Amino acid sequence: MIFRSPDSDPPPTTNHRRHGVPVDPSRTPQRPKSTFLYATGTFLGSFGLVAAILCTLAWISVSGAQNDKNTTADNNQLQLKYPRVTILKSARQLMVFEGDSLMRVYPIRLGSSPVGQKLRSGDGRTPEGVFRVVTKRVDSPNHRFLGISYPDVSAANRGLADGLISRGEALAIEIAQQQHICPSWTTALGGGIGIHGDSGSPGPTAGCIGLSDAHVAELFDVLRIGDTVEILP
Repeated sequence: MIFRSPDSDPPPTTNHRRHGVPVDPSRTPQRPKSTFLYATGTFLGSFGLVAAILCTLAWISVSGAQNDKNTTADNNQLQLKYPRVTILKSARQLMVFEGDSLMRVYPIRLGSSPVGQKLRSGDGRTPEGVFRVVTKRVDSPNHRFLGISYPDVSAANRGLADGLISRGEALAIEIAQQQHICPSWTTALGGGIGIHGDSGSPGPTAGCIGLSDAHVAELFDVLRIGDTVEILP
């Protein structure tokens, strides 16, 4: 006979057998006491997984829409490597090209006497010819200013023949054109001609090419010193 203390583990009984081998009931895996609680926990776990997936898909959708919006904005932004400008005075249009591809057409304003070649200071005309951007001013009273290389050699020759400027002034204009720098704007031929905004007060210019503030800001960002500006009748 084997004597056991009251605190010792109870002996296995023959009432609990697994494949004929006595099994300790305290070490046998027990089923959940409530089938309902088990099912509820499983459901909530599945629901949490589904919710997480839906949140992730929603985030991806919102992020994709934002990226599409940003891409569209980037695509609408004017980005040019080889910009050039052609201005048609008679059509009141400024056209922006990338090489031979037309990228923008802006409506323009001209001076009080837009027809014909500019001859002298104060005549209210816009010069005609092929010029270059020689200065850029972001602090212009007209929002932005892109100054062009007028007077050029053609204007100097006319002015010299008409007795408006001296031979020295004509030579200085010729040298400025050769060096692609800004010519004198203080001779009798006039100067300070360029492309600028309206600062909220559209109207005739003094001979410049006027754009809206939004258009001149866009153009200002892509045109560089030395880029071509052609002005046609």
